[in-house]
Amino acid sequence: MSTQTQKSDAYSTYKQNVQKYFENISKITPQYFKSVTDLQNECMKTCEKTINASISVQQEFAKKTGITTDIPSTTTTAITDASKQIVQASTVNNQLVQTTIDATVQNIKTYNDNINAFAELNKNIIQSWITPFTLKN
Repeated sequence: MSTQTQKSDAYSTYKQNVQKYFENISKITPQYFKSVTDLQNECMKTCEKTINASISVQQEFAKKTGITTDIPSTTTTAITDASKQIVQASTVNNQLVQTTIDATVQNIKTYNDNINAFAELNKNIIQSWITPFTLKN
């Protein structure tokens, strides 16, 4: 049985392994995000159901014990207004986050589109540094 060893340099070995890593990440990332999204949705549903169940129990308790739950219209207005402001702030915050993410994605795309130009520039810089020290035959 003959064992052949392949000769390779550090850079080709590194490039191969980096490529395998990113191929794997590309496959598992969508599954990861789906799992996280599913978890988040279940948490939100659970939170909403818990709050609604708690309100229902408290409402039933108040009704059976004769506790009055009437509140002045000014209080109702204040609660409603506060709720509207919270929803509005949440919407504005979401828009800001989305705008920031979109800008970041665009910046990364721009960088990605120019990586080869940056690499070529760096190669030229290296060559200009090395040229004075290169022996000429």
